[in-house]
Amino acid sequence: MSKLTLTQAINAGLRRALEDDPKVLLLGEDIGTLGGVFRVTDGLMKDFGSHRVIDTPLAESGIIGTAVGLAYRGFRPVCEIQFDGFIYPGFDQIVSQVAKMHVRTQGKVRMPLTIRVPFGGGIGSPEHHSESPEAYFIHTSGLRVVSPSNPQDAYTMLRQAIACDDPVLYFEPKRRYHAKGDVDLDADLAAAPALDSARVAAAGADVTLVAYGAMLKTALDAASAAAAEGTSIDVIDLRSLSPIDYGPLMESVRRTGRLVIAHEASQTLGLGAEIAATITERCFNYLEAAPVRVTGFDVPYPPSKLEKHHLPDLDRILDGVDRALGRPNSQTGMED
Repeated sequence: MSKLTLTQAINAGLRRALEDDPKVLLLGEDIGTLGGVFRVTDGLMKDFGSHRVIDTPLAESGIIGTAVGLAYRGFRPVCEIQFDGFIYPGFDQIVSQVAKMHVRTQGKVRMPLTIRVPFGGGIGSPEHHSESPEAYFIHTSGLRVVSPSNPQDAYTMLRQAIACDDPVLYFEPKRRYHAKGDVDLDADLAAAPALDSARVAAAGADVTLVAYGAMLKTALDAASAAAAEGTSIDVIDLRSLSPIDYGPLMESVRRTGRLVIAHEASQTLGLGAEIAATITERCFNYLEAAPVRVTGFDVPYPPSKLEKHHLPDLDRILDGVDRALGRPNSQTGMED
């Protein structure tokens, strides 16, 4: 067992994939000589060569387009999009080619392509460097979308994504890059939780709280704070955003009768809306209150001095829990 940061865990996952399969290639802006702007790929070009760790031009459409051709020919390319907001120039390639090639060829062609996307705010950067664009890709059939919340999942899920024959959008919570945790580098992928599975991160009985990526830590902090005041929160780490593993969510909601969903992305048409709608359809008779969403606001990502007001924090999540429990809250007024 090794103690690694999330950055180091991703680096270890990439290294292991490069060692295990000569068809694995890495592509991205500054990932080779520099080791990436977050140093996630540090040392990999030195150890595996510039023919396998490839510095590309500043052209996301070209990166994804090249990876499509490589995947078509049997390689397993792993692309890095330097920042979340830089993915849009490659959007057409992802939704028009990557997502559809398998069906378009009636199953003759696979797209074993992994797209790494550092996403989310909280690091003091401006727009295009702090966005949460996952809903665009969750809406696109033919793509898997995942997001780890801790170093062990970052390592294991990345290896699973690269080994998968489907295209995977792998969203990395950049403000958790320096978070440390135990990582089993020899973990058996066959015995690990499936890539498309959710997990219970903290057990509780009063409210179900669903989060993913960087928000998972905030959700766990909220659960600890609530426990000190006598409220028990069941925290679910979504892990896979598409497809969603609804089993643990439904089991939890049928026990608690209340649901809160937290994510950084805007509220309108965000992932929280889909989860709320699906749980309402499937668990309506168990719900004691309407599902509650705690999200970013429906505005372009704000300047760094304002981002602490934009991102859901512990207080906003606890306010959402109060709403689900029918207690005084920011919408009804804080007095009984």
